[in-house]
Amino acid sequence: MSRSTLEHVNFTVADATATARWLCDVFDWKIRWQGPALNDGLSIHVGTDDDYLAIYTPKMARARHEIEKDRVGSLNHIGIVVEDLDATEQKIKALGYPTHSHVDYEPGRRFYFDDENGIEFEVVSYD
Repeated sequence: MSRSTLEHVNFTVADATATARWLCDVFDWKIRWQGPALNDGLSIHVGTDDDYLAIYTPKMARARHEIEKDRVGSLNHIGIVVEDLDATEQKIKALGYPTHSHVDYEPGRRFYFDDENGIEFEVVSYD
């Protein structure tokens, strides 16, 4: 049987450059590619050599009205595995993002935070 892996997730943010910057700072990622995108927008691929997040901002972005986790097709959260959960949380808090829902259970510890776009991130460590 062949093995499949997730390559990327693409989502819309208000400011792709700003979001890419903090993602690189917090998770020690790099910008793999950036350039023009659909509807005169900008797309930035941020991550590692193996996988990434595609951050997209259209020329005319519409504000998000509310998080609809019960709506089919909605993005509930993005999970990111880190080696040092405590150090990563300190970086996130230093950017002004409050963390919440800290849980310590098998197989790992985790917490969540919401960015300025209303996107929830789950940060987990399996140490």
